[in-house]
Amino acid sequence: MREIKTLRAELGREPRNLELAIKLARRYFEQALAQGDPRYVGYAQAALKPWWDLPDPPTRVLVMRATLVQYRHDFPAALADLARALERDPKNAPAWSLRMVIHIVQADYAAARQDCASFAPLVDELSAVGCVAFIDGITGHARDSVSALNRALASANDASAEQKLWLYVRLAEMAWRLNDAKLAEEYFKRALSLGITDGFLLAAYADFLLDYGRAREVTGLLKDWTLADPLLLRLALAEQAVNSPAAAAHEATLADRYAAARLRGDTTHEQEESRFTLQMLKQPAQALRLAQSNWRIQKEPRDARVLLEAALAAGEPAAAQPVLDWMAATHIEDWYLQRLAGQFASRKGSH
Repeated sequence: MREIKTLRAELGREPRNLELAIKLARRYFEQALAQGDPRYVGYAQAALKPWWDLPDPPTRVLVMRATLVQYRHDFPAALADLARALERDPKNAPAWSLRMVIHIVQADYAAARQDCASFAPLVDELSAVGCVAFIDGITGHARDSVSALNRALASANDASAEQKLWLYVRLAEMAWRLNDAKLAEEYFKRALSLGITDGFLLAAYADFLLDYGRAREVTGLLKDWTLADPLLLRLALAEQAVNSPAAAAHEATLADRYAAARLRGDTTHEQEESRFTLQMLKQPAQALRLAQSNWRIQKEPRDARVLLEAALAAGEPAAAQPVLDWMAATHIEDWYLQRLAGQFASRKGSH
């Protein structure tokens, strides 16, 4: 935050200094990820104001703009900016990496693999292996991915803390999907021990703890994170599970924040709002509508999960079909999703 303050003062004196603007925008975006606070994305956009609406901005602005708009789930605009950036600079590794992530979120795994192939010659071996392992982990090769990542990690002596964080969280998620709680916990602990504040890590670890009936640990983990909506949701769910009196106030806060987001036309929290609506408000029909709207935009395992849970609770098995089809196509190994899918199959059988 000190660095942000300094950069902001410098940019105030030189508002058209592209180097400063990009640096400040990047720092703001890192804060958005660390804190789970979307306001920082708005600050990042403001730093790029002189270039933001240009029909043909510099390549670095294209990549930064794509980074910020994909955070808001405007994937077509992000992909358009990345295509132009890569046309100009085919060796732009961050652009290939971001494009791969967007293609995975959209469940376009063939395009994501092509992105990895273009990315690999531009980066170290660990990043190249991580790129492919990320896709393999969702498409039926999770055990092989865990092995490949561990081998690459063992031989990478100069991996940065940020690289390790990304890889440990991916490894934890894969072990968790394979229902190896002990191994998942080990990777989560390694990620946490790096001492990097990361909202995604905290949310993933909280979800893991909730899945394994360890809600009390979540209340300790997230008690100071009430400003970040994704983390406040996990805290409120944990408080509900342990009958904490704090749950009601946090439920009211979340309801207000989701309502405010809807007024702004912000749909980035639909997946989490679906969880909130189902588990805290006990409104399965509305939860299902939110989950379906979310699934049209992003298709990752946790998006699949909220849709299956809402469809089961609402008694709408037909609504689950897109996710069941995605599971069949990806061959994803995920004990929790398989269990939910099994409940649809048994209901079908009992009719």
